[in-house]
Amino acid sequence: MTMQITVHHNGNDVTIAMSGRFDFNAHREFRNSSEDALKAGATGEIMVDMDKVEYLDSSALGMLLLLREKANSSNRKLSLLNCKGIVQQVLEVANFNKLFTIR
Repeated sequence: MTMQITVHHNGNDVTIAMSGRFDFNAHREFRNSSEDALKAGATGEIMVDMDKVEYLDSSALGMLLLLREKANSSNRKLSLLNCKGIVQQVLEVANFNKLFTIR
């Protein structure tokens, strides 16, 4: 299943909802969605909803780190939501719980 990404705006907050496989093939769509989220609302939180993500690889981790860097440089809070199963395991092994707010 290919990655599908939708961006939802709620006031100053933005949610990037993803479903499918979060891997290198999703990099262009994720980058475009991230840029959209960063442009929206100068102060709100950016939330990456991974509820329907069934797989992620090291390139996905890199994309999340890049988004974190851009969010930090624009003083935006970044959270990862609904991480479970294999996604949660990969994030824990990569120590992302020390770098991201995961809820």
